[in-house]
Amino acid sequence: MCFQFELQKYTFLRFYSCVSFTLIFKELKTVGHRSKRKTVFSWPEVIQKKSKIMHQVKLAENIYYLGYNDRRTNLFENIWPIPHGVSYNSYLIVDEKIALVDTVERQFIDDYLDQIEEIIGDRQVDYLIINHMEPDHSGAIKAVKTKYPNITLVGNKKTFGFVESFYFKPDNTLEVYDNDTLDLGKVRLQFQMIPMVHWPETMVTYDETHKILFSGDAFGSYGTLDGGIFDDEINLDFYEVEIMRYFTNIVGKYCPHTQRAIKKLAPLDIQMIAATHGPIWRTDLDWVLSRYNKWSTYDTDKGVIIVYGSMYGNTQKMAEVIARQLSERGIKDIRVYDSSKTHASYIINDIFKYKGFIVGSCAYNNAMFPNVQTLLTTIEHMGIKDHYLGVFGNFAWNGGGVKNLVKFADNIKWDLVYEPVEEKGALKKDKYQQCIELANAMADKLLAE
Repeated sequence: MCFQFELQKYTFLRFYSCVSFTLIFKELKTVGHRSKRKTVFSWPEVIQKKSKIMHQVKLAENIYYLGYNDRRTNLFENIWPIPHGVSYNSYLIVDEKIALVDTVERQFIDDYLDQIEEIIGDRQVDYLIINHMEPDHSGAIKAVKTKYPNITLVGNKKTFGFVESFYFKPDNTLEVYDNDTLDLGKVRLQFQMIPMVHWPETMVTYDETHKILFSGDAFGSYGTLDGGIFDDEINLDFYEVEIMRYFTNIVGKYCPHTQRAIKKLAPLDIQMIAATHGPIWRTDLDWVLSRYNKWSTYDTDKGVIIVYGSMYGNTQKMAEVIARQLSERGIKDIRVYDSSKTHASYIINDIFKYKGFIVGSCAYNNAMFPNVQTLLTTIEHMGIKDHYLGVFGNFAWNGGGVKNLVKFADNIKWDLVYEPVEEKGALKKDKYQQCIELANAMADKLLAE
């Protein structure tokens, strides 16, 4: 038997970045010459239009949540541990005009574009509002522009400089300023600039119709959204640490800017906050607003963080003595960290939480212990303010640890509660007593508040 195959039609569907193209074969005919009768075989499309495979989550009747969970990345910004992952949130407003608010990290581009198409069909996206240009939120800009070539990019003057630096020279833009508005139909959007929360181009978009603040990274959080997306759908105990750690790690350097942003946005009637990471706040907005206000004003509790770097245990013994004496003086919130074991992310988080900070270092090649030095450099760079400070350390044959801790104290300008305590070799009675006095001095300061 001899068969002749005749390919009548084929169609290329899509070709996104590195994604392989899909070829659809249609109307495949088979012609046999053993008989005069033709047999036609109907070949179904290899790929059909996708049916709905995800819940459609709405913030309002015509506003959709487009979010994705990243449980694979170990370090956020390749620095900060995220053992519970992180979410990337984008939003789609479907009105007479269609607008996207921010995009997502590039690993989710294909699903992101599919989800948009599933909602709007063959309609075009008219506007892409760019609140923040960091690549975990702008990663799909180039793909969105490719799919919707007539789209208008909405941002401020600094926004478009970043677009050109990262992706392409934008050719269709709408530059906005404080209090500018954009009408989509029923929805009217207002723009406010909040620079350095936490990039220079950062702005927020306020939906005047539904009272929704699209806040960018402000009020965001580490942690994936494990089913629940809105604050009233989740147990906020889980996010207590992750939201604070996100603030202290990412936004904490810019506390004065955060305070200015909070005051600037206060007149708005905000009934929902939709950030680019973490849950959407629609019920208990004060939960996150009050915490951001507390953290950004360095409003700390009566507790002490003790951090040390120790090779052979002598500096650690000094830390243990100090911690015990603090407890005997009635200080209940005490955290003791080995700088070689605990990542700076968690230590910095607790420094924003508690007023007292006592740091110890052994000498290491005439300098501080390297992990202590890295931590203190980060703290100094962040410009954390208004703490009580204690310093101690140890050396064997030459100093360097305490000497450089004193330099840190001079630079950070915190209140040094007691003279630096430095031991040579094993802890002896006189330095033991000085460790006790250091703890007492710290406790006196805290208990007097």
